[in-house]
Amino acid sequence: MSEQDAVSDRVLTIPNVISLARLIMVPVFAVLIVSGHDGWALIVLAVSGASDWLDGVLARRLGQVSRLGQMLDPAADRLFILVTLLGLAWRGSVPWWVVGVLVLRDALLLGLLGVLARHSYGPLPVHLAGKAGTFALLYAFPLLLLAAWHEPIGSVAYVLGWAFAWWGIALYWFAGGLYVVQARRLLARDGAGAA
Repeated sequence: MSEQDAVSDRVLTIPNVISLARLIMVPVFAVLIVSGHDGWALIVLAVSGASDWLDGVLARRLGQVSRLGQMLDPAADRLFILVTLLGLAWRGSVPWWVVGVLVLRDALLLGLLGVLARHSYGPLPVHLAGKAGTFALLYAFPLLLLAAWHEPIGSVAYVLGWAFAWWGIALYWFAGGLYVVQARRLLARDGAGAA
């Protein structure tokens, strides 16, 4: 592991400030989407997506990868996904079963984290499939929000939004399966070591 990739215990880093700002944008987005300010909601979503990419790049380039950042970044992603889903479902832009499918996956992984913590393991490293799934979902939401606009923008956004949503859901669950397999290997190794 190079010095650039070393994980520190630092709290005040540029990537962590960006992740914290993204967390602060979650309630702002919730108010905007519920009150029907779609243009501003789209801007907040776009800024959130860009900041999600930026904090990871900066963490690696500046050598500021931190334990806090490794927890803050996915937490901000999950919270944004949940709030966006709830807002879109509340408005009727996505069916409630989509909310259930994505929340169920996160609930299962939260339980898995609890099992790992009991065996003194921290969070598992993020898989590329998980990042790709999150990326696809974060693209799907603004497109599904745009689907309510007039033709031809609405029709194109609807098709692209659902394409990204299906890819995101599939990758989200695929990554969840990878995390379960990884956790089982760790726990099996512990069991073999204890025997």
